[in-house]
Amino acid sequence: MNVRKFYASSTRDALRQVRDILGADAIILSNRQVVGGIEIMAVADQDLAASVAPATVAPNAAPAASVPADTTPAIPSQVESAARPVMSENTVSPQAMMDIIREIKCLRGMVEGQLSGFAWGDLHRREPFKADMLRVLLAVGLSPALSRQLLGRLPPKFDYNKGMRWIKAALVHNLRVVKPEDDLIEKGGVFALVGPTGVGKTTTVAKLAARCTLKHGAASVVMMTTDSYRIGAHEQLRIYGNILGVPVYAVKNESDLLLTLADLRHKHLVLIDTVGMNQRDRRVADQVALLCGHGGRVKRLLLLSAISQGDALDDVVRAYNNATAPVDGCILTKADEAVSTGSILDVIIRHRLMLYYVTNGQRVPEDMHLANAHYLIDRSFKAARDASPFTLNESEYPLTMGSARGDIAVTTPSRGGVA
Repeated sequence: MNVRKFYASSTRDALRQVRDILGADAIILSNRQVVGGIEIMAVADQDLAASVAPATVAPNAAPAASVPADTTPAIPSQVESAARPVMSENTVSPQAMMDIIREIKCLRGMVEGQLSGFAWGDLHRREPFKADMLRVLLAVGLSPALSRQLLGRLPPKFDYNKGMRWIKAALVHNLRVVKPEDDLIEKGGVFALVGPTGVGKTTTVAKLAARCTLKHGAASVVMMTTDSYRIGAHEQLRIYGNILGVPVYAVKNESDLLLTLADLRHKHLVLIDTVGMNQRDRRVADQVALLCGHGGRVKRLLLLSAISQGDALDDVVRAYNNATAPVDGCILTKADEAVSTGSILDVIIRHRLMLYYVTNGQRVPEDMHLANAHYLIDRSFKAARDASPFTLNESEYPLTMGSARGDIAVTTPSRGGVA
């Protein structure tokens, strides 16, 4: 096993050397402070795999050399247990190899946690204002991955105030919102509202129909539903239709949908209310096939609830939006019920979704507005709370940032994005 030593003035520089030379999957064996900086001992992942691969040991062969004492991590109990594989006379048992790999992974996680703490402390010492900015970004609800990306791209020689203005400008720059002239009420078309249960699809269909009725008249719009699962789903939409004077159609399968759309081709706006499905429901794929099999005429808008957690929103977007059948945009719902909209804006930015509307209540059609990027970003920062049971303590930030991985395809605003 080829163990390498790396020296640098800071933990970040030492880790960069490890990644550049041994690769991103290198395993950290130890780290310690030495005169002038940090010493890290590491081994390439493939070297470790080769060293524990099944191999026949010659009866008279000398035992393999062990790692020198000064390279041992400061966690002796795990190292000792990792050094106790059960050896037969000629071979290493598969179970012993699995134990070795498991123990080394455990060590790697512990060391990475320590190193992330060092990196956080190093950030605190060198650029304390960035640590303060990170606290704000996490309190807003942004993911550690996006927060790290924004701080990493911060132009040099910025202070806290100028840096926060730049970050807000970068978020506005990357939050794609529909232009007023591209409002679907103005352009018309066939739109299906999709998403999980309880995100407000039926109410949003009614709001869109009401806006179109006020703008172009009741004869210009039609509402449809494919929801044959919920009791009373069709009746709920029909009540809205009776109030607005808009016809409502129910379709059960693809042939019904094709025939109905053919009959309604002269209508300015056709709105389709779909059945809500858990993002892990296998029927989601059937729904996508139903709506996307008509020459691209049906456009899908994904409804995302502002009160959902970031991980759940990520899961929803991955289920409904894919390379073969991407959604045409999204609508942010229940903004009035959310303490902060940071998490949902984070998801919309990272997945590069086009945001059409924001809904913030049950009133039809008043509680729906065209998305405004500046307003949404500004509001999310104003809603950040320090006195919350979910706010991290100082000692917990290294653990959060140490577990955050992945790069985000964000772009930076022109001329730094700061006036």
